[in-house]
Amino acid sequence: MLLQVLDYLGVSVFAISGGIVASRLRFDFVAFVFFATMTGVGGGTFRDLILGVPVFWTQAEGYLIVCIVVSVVTWFLAHIVESWGKPLRWADAVGLSAYAVMGAAKAISLGSTPVVAILMGVSTATFGGVLRDVVAGEPSAIVKPEIYVTAAAIGAAVFVLAEAIGAGYWPAAVAGFLSAMVIRGGAIAKGWSLPGYGKMRTSVEP
Repeated sequence: MLLQVLDYLGVSVFAISGGIVASRLRFDFVAFVFFATMTGVGGGTFRDLILGVPVFWTQAEGYLIVCIVVSVVTWFLAHIVESWGKPLRWADAVGLSAYAVMGAAKAISLGSTPVVAILMGVSTATFGGVLRDVVAGEPSAIVKPEIYVTAAAIGAAVFVLAEAIGAGYWPAAVAGFLSAMVIRGGAIAKGWSLPGYGKMRTSVEP
């Protein structure tokens, strides 16, 4: 049940982030709904295609309904949400944290190895946001210096490890979600980042 909640949460907040970008681009309503839905289900679609299983929203239309409802609400309230400060990044952070767990959990349920499960968690958590930014013609979060992919990887890894040692889905899912959220939240609020390639070199080779 908790994982289902995280799944819908991930879809909803990614749809919100897509809607916010659509509002900034002044899309019409139909394009607005399409853009928000594409962002909401993009990561999970990529995950299911890689795993070779039916795409999740083709088996449960509730996900599409959630995206459409979120789109409509965001259409009317985007200007209010924007006034809160950094709404896109925080919505993206929640979606990333939830989907890092859900992607890893689905891979494990299909018999994938821990490493594959972590990679699926990362892919699920980041692909929707990357797709949103590419289509919008904006710099993707993965090319910015602050921590993004790393947060998803740690969240997925914490979930996989906790589940492997017998912690159970609930504690593992909560631990994975909070791990990713704290790290991504720190990156947003405090500008946490990992050293770049140039900063790690002590000398320049000819």
